[in-house]
This record gives sequence, C-alpha cells and structure tokens, in this order.
Amino acid sequence: MTQTSPPEAQASIPAERIARLTAALPFFLSFLLIPLVWTGALLGGAWVLLAPLITWYLFSAIDVAFGLNTDNADLETTEDQLFWYRLLTQIWVPVQFVTLFGVIWSVSRSDLGGWETFGVMFGTGVMSGTVGIVYAHELLHQRNARERWLGDILLAMVLYSHFRSEHLLVHHRYVGTPRDPVTARYNEGFHRFFARVLWQSLVSSFKAEKAMLARKGLRWTHPSNPFWRYWVLQAAMLGIAWLVGGWAGVGFFLVQAAVAIWQLELVNYVEHYGLTRKHLGDGRYEHVLPRHSWNAAHRATNWLMINLQRHSDHHYKPDRRFPLLQTYPAEDAPQLPYGYPLMSLAALVPPIWRRVMNPKVRAWRARHYPEIKDWTPYNKVRHPLPR
Repeated sequence: MTQTSPPEAQASIPAERIARLTAALPFFLSFLLIPLVWTGALLGGAWVLLAPLITWYLFSAIDVAFGLNTDNADLETTEDQLFWYRLLTQIWVPVQFVTLFGVIWSVSRSDLGGWETFGVMFGTGVMSGTVGIVYAHELLHQRNARERWLGDILLAMVLYSHFRSEHLLVHHRYVGTPRDPVTARYNEGFHRFFARVLWQSLVSSFKAEKAMLARKGLRWTHPSNPFWRYWVLQAAMLGIAWLVGGWAGVGFFLVQAAVAIWQLELVNYVEHYGLTRKHLGDGRYEHVLPRHSWNAAHRATNWLMINLQRHSDHHYKPDRRFPLLQTYPAEDAPQLPYGYPLMSLAALVPPIWRRVMNPKVRAWRARHYPEIKDWTPYNKVRHPLPR
C-alpha cells in the first residue's frame, strides 16, 4: 500500500546527533520496570503496585512536564549510527526472560498472600506487555532472521506468537477495512472489541499463513508454516514455568501473559478506533494514508513505547526503525489528546471513551470524507471484504 510521504520536520535531528548514546538513553527508561517488578516480588504489600502505577501514571505526568516532541530524525541515518537503538531492543529479550522466570521462581517460594502474588504477576504482565510486546513488534518488522527470532521469543513469553503473522499479513495490509480484526469500530467498546479480537486475530493469522503456503502448492502442515515455531516456543515457555515453579508457576505465567495480551489489545484499540478507509466499490478500498492512524507526540510515552505513537509513519514504512519514525501535523494525521497510557485507561470505561473520542471521529469524517453522508455501512462493517 502506498501513501504520501511525511512533510518536512519542524526541526530535523542530524544523523550525527542521533548516533550518540546520550540521544538513545531516554529510550532506556523502559528498563526501570525491571527493578520495580522485583521490588514488588521481594517486598510485597503496596510495593506490588509500583510497576503499573509508574507505567500508566508517572510517564503520563512526565509527558505533561516535558511536552510534545515533533522533531524528526534525518532519514539518511545509517544502520551503524543506530547501534544503541538496535542494542536496546535486543538486550531486552534476555533481560525479560530472566526477570519473568526469576519472579515466578521467587513468588513460588515466598510467603506472599494471594492478592500480593496476583499483584506481582499483574505488574510483570504490564512489563511484558507495555515493553516486551512493543519491542517484539519492532523486532518482527526487521528483515533479518535474528531479530525476527528474538521477536518470536518475546511473543512466546506471553503466548501470543500468532501476533507476528496477524500483524504482518493481515493488519498492515487490511487496516481500516472489514478484513482487519484489530481496527476498532466506531462505538465498539473495548471489552466487546477484546472478546472479538482474541478469536478473530488467531483465525485470520492462521488463514493468512495457510493461504501463503497454498500459493506455493503446500499444505498448512508443511514445516515452513511459522505456527509450528509458535507452538514449540510457547510450549517451551510453559515448560520452563513448570520447571521453576511447578503448576503454580504455570498459573503465574498465565496471569502475566493474559495481562500482557490485554495491554497489547488496549493499544490496538486506541491506534485505529473509528478510522476506516473509504470503500471505492466492488471490494476496493483507498490506499492507507496518514489519516488512518491515531498519533500522539507526547515525549515520555514515546520514550517508553519507542515511538509507537508515531503510528502513521509506521504504516508508511513498516520496517523503518523506531528512532527514524516521523511525525505528522494534525491536518494530515489525527492526534490523540493524551498519550497511549492515559487513552488506554479511558478505553476501559466506554462511556468516557465515547465522550472523548466519538466527537473526534465525527470531526475526522467531516474533514476527510465530506462526500460520505451515510456512515452506517462503516459503523456496522457491512461493506464487502477487500479483494
């Protein structure tokens, strides 16, 4: 899919500056979640609330203090100059692995109460969802096998390996159309969306891989089907959880995985809510444009989520590394009033979400598609599937 390239940045950041460790260091703030999770596991009590509270609220408070970042990096920056950013996402994999299974080992042998243990694993899921899956998303978009494998390992730690197939083969191709499960529909509350997308994304990802194999004359059972890798990696993670914590350890693992998946789908819900591509007739849809993703320029949240909020540019250049993702002005790409953490919390209360976002969707429709008078087919997903 093609779309217009981003406009000139308000202030371009030269490649020499991007290459410095000092420029990359703010993105390493995500590593603060590691000691927060361990603090809850070792001390219990109210300490178990540290990880979610700091992730959701402190970074939002820092957003207020540090404001927006609308600067764009020089796109001529080379891979070598992005060393620190590549290192960040890759070293997170062993760090999360040790933390996850170390915490499971610890709580399996501790005298923490039931709610404390749940709180620890909830906080661990916030870590593996807010950071781990976001880093996996960055890795799975790269073209080299090593980074894709690292992304698969992160996704296996939350039992959501099929996200790679769904995201690459379905979401990026069909975003904003009835074929994309994770494009949240106008007036669709998050809880209904979550129940729907869990099943539909699994089915759509498997069908996409099966169709690719069929075009090569192969059955879905062929060893090249990545679902075999997914199942083996996920079984291995469950096996490790059992080895370090017994059946209780498996239960703890499942809790953090469920929280991580919930975090991911909250972000998916926010990213495209109500933004649909125009149906051109006969199952044809307009190309993906910057207007089809919600964006946010809040500085601290972009540090935490490695520029995921620059979502329009990600759909323009899916394999562009996160420090090079460009921002767009509001007239080209719709902007959220707050960063993803606060918007995700709002999504948990559908009446609040609709009060904040429905007027923005209606304004977006009036601005970009004044010729469409009846939005019912878009709201009810009645248009034919894209060809």
